[in-house]
Parts: sequence; structure tokens; C-alpha cells
Amino acid sequence: MTSATTPPRSRPPQRSRARRLVPLGIAVWVVLEVWLLTLVGQAAGGLTVFLLLVAGVVIGGYVIKRAGRRAWQNLAGAFQQPGADPAKPAPEAGGGNMLPMLGGLLLMCPGPVSDAAGLLCLFPPTRKILQRRVERLLARQVRHTPGSFGDAFQQARMHAPDGKVVPGEVVRDDEPPAPPRQDPPLPR
Repeated sequence: MTSATTPPRSRPPQRSRARRLVPLGIAVWVVLEVWLLTLVGQAAGGLTVFLLLVAGVVIGGYVIKRAGRRAWQNLAGAFQQPGADPAKPAPEAGGGNMLPMLGGLLLMCPGPVSDAAGLLCLFPPTRKILQRRVERLLARQVRHTPGSFGDAFQQARMHAPDGKVVPGEVVRDDEPPAPPRQDPPLPR
């Protein structure tokens, strides 16, 4: 007589709190945007809402294009200057182009809440505050999560003192050298 044993039930992997709350937050954000757009439409009219949406797309596209052009010019200028580090943003760039690009993208999203958030990313005093908070958050995240992202972020933050790249090849002492290739003699 044999008895069949049932394997222990495996529980599904637990999802993190962020993985559970992000979809809910996005749904709430979309409902809020639609509700506010309908309120603006009732107060000012449908044509006004349409013009606001078109203006947001045009202004957001312009901001993204301008920030991308500035990033490209900073990168090209860093490569042209000897001893400059291309990974460091130029001082006149205002600390990088990530937040202006995010602001332009938020302006392109329809709705007054995303427009307000996009304008906060573009306004210089609030952009500096946001940038400091994002840097602090990333630095804290890197310290608490060792692994590929943390290591890559730390390596990206490290800068060579002179910014020079020396071409060459890596020679390891622990590997035996490959035997020299011996070709047969060519027939005459």
C-alpha cells in the first residue's frame, strides 16, 4: 500500500508595497486628471480645454527639445575641452537636464496636475530642491541595495582626476599565456 504525499503548498511570492501601490496611484492620478479637466471644461468651455491640451504638448515638446540640445552641447563642449569630465554637468546647465526633460514630458501629459508638476520641474528654485531630494534618495537607495544597480551608480559617480582615458589591454597574471601560433610553411 502506497500513500501519496502532497507536496507542501508554495505561497506565491510577496509583492513589495510599491508594486501594489503604484498601479493604484496611477489610477487615482488618471481619474483626478480627467475630473479636473471636466471641471475646467464646464467652467471655461471645451475649446479652452482643447487649446490648453495643445499648448501643453507644444510647450512640452519645445522644453524637451531645448533640454536635449543643451545636453548635447554640454557633452560636445566637454569632449572638446582638454581635461574636462564629460560625465559632470556644466555649471550653466543648472545641474543637468533630467528635470527639465521630465518637466517637458509632464507638460505633454494631458491634465492640470501633471502640468503643475511639470512647471515645478522647470521653475529653477523648485528644480534645485527636487534635484537635491532625488540625489539624496538615489544615494540612500544605493547604500541599502548592493548589487548591479548600486555598483553601476557608484562607478558612474567616480571620476578620474584628470579625465584621461588610456587605451590598452588588460593582462592578467593568473591566466597562462596562450601558446604562440605556428603556421605551416608556405609552398614555393
